[in-house]
Amino acid sequence: MIDADVLERVLAGAVRTGAEFAEVYAEDKSSTSAGLDDGRIEQVTSGRDRGAGIRVIAGDTTGFAHTSDLSEAGLATAAAAAAAAAAHGGGGIRTVSLTQSPSHRPNTIVHQPDSIAKARKVELLQRMNDAARTYGPEIVQVSAGYGDSSKRTLIANTDGVLADDEIVRTLLRISAVADGDTGMQTGYQSMGHTVGFEIFDTVDVEELARDAARQAITKLQARPAPSGAMPVVIKNGSGGVLFHEACGHGLEADLVAKESSVYAGKVGELVANPLVTLVDDGTMVGEWGTLGYDDEGHITQRNTLIEDGILTDYMWDFLRARKEGRAGSGNGRRQSYQHLPMVRMTNTFVLDGPDTPDDIIASTPNGVYVAKLGGGSVNTATGDFVFGMTEAYLIEDGKITEPLREGNLIGNGPKVLQDIDMLANDFAMGNPGTCGKDGQGVPVGDGQPTLRVKELTIGGTAA
Repeated sequence: MIDADVLERVLAGAVRTGAEFAEVYAEDKSSTSAGLDDGRIEQVTSGRDRGAGIRVIAGDTTGFAHTSDLSEAGLATAAAAAAAAAAHGGGGIRTVSLTQSPSHRPNTIVHQPDSIAKARKVELLQRMNDAARTYGPEIVQVSAGYGDSSKRTLIANTDGVLADDEIVRTLLRISAVADGDTGMQTGYQSMGHTVGFEIFDTVDVEELARDAARQAITKLQARPAPSGAMPVVIKNGSGGVLFHEACGHGLEADLVAKESSVYAGKVGELVANPLVTLVDDGTMVGEWGTLGYDDEGHITQRNTLIEDGILTDYMWDFLRARKEGRAGSGNGRRQSYQHLPMVRMTNTFVLDGPDTPDDIIASTPNGVYVAKLGGGSVNTATGDFVFGMTEAYLIEDGKITEPLREGNLIGNGPKVLQDIDMLANDFAMGNPGTCGKDGQGVPVGDGQPTLRVKELTIGGTAA
């Protein structure tokens, strides 16, 4: 995208007035999306966005400017604006020498999505629509969406970093609505990977659609969820969002530094049941939060955050790690070239335990089985959370029985970590997600094996 000698001159100009650090982050992103609603293709769009963001740091002040002009003159103008915002005097000339980082590509792309005809992408939606509607006469509405993107990034800074990456993502989602005596109920499924169009050689899109339809129809026979504290079993791959929201954010170093995290100052302490090991890994092949380099040009890696119940580390961006005199963790991420980087998760998950899913259910006389968690909210300072249960069932006499609806999980993240008393050996990643923080959204993955929390509060509507 930009020649190394141009980057060197732009960075040198950015620190000419005395700043100690400057960075150029450039990206070139192309994308395609298509949507289907009520049996009709509503839109098929393609777009391209390219530009650069320039960050200049002087003391405690950060200047930032972005531009869609990737010429040397355009970059120099943006660099001057960022430097002026951060300026604290000093003058002088600083020479910047960049060293190209080695290629790091966790994923191999066989078929670039932008090489595939749009008609083939639309056909996927039509196939899902037909599969959902023929699953049962109760299905009265189907909406589906397809999306792909290919993003090239280039990051250079005055520490000599020069790194580039290419991230290809492919996404499919479907929502099915069933109508019955209890009103309308919705089922949802999605699939997303950092893989090219070859993903559809292995993913059964009709099965994805049938599962969404099954969820919706099952809820028509569901009873209102109970209320009160009880054991909760969470199916593999479906509860990772709980750990992402209720625990993961509290392990991001910027929130820890602001003392906005319940985990501040607890490295080395037992914060979870010794069964629990929590990992954030940006290198997982094909997963939604995977990338070769983070958005500050540092290689992604596997970071163990909690090991055998003990808090071992936080997630770090580069500048915060440098300030603390330690290595970064590859967790500096940004939504686009128009945004500053911050500490963010990639793929966050709990490792396998010693039990089996059947043993967990059989050893739970009464409780709730959560097959799919929905959205929720969390207070990172306390860890208190509320999550919707998208698909849930009663557990009675050690067996999964009646489906439930209209229920929430209410609890506290640190307490959940301590109250996990059984952990299965069936690890799975969940659906693709977008993590929102300070107005920015980035792709993330999460997952976990089937597990039991010995007590959580169910907020249901049953009398």
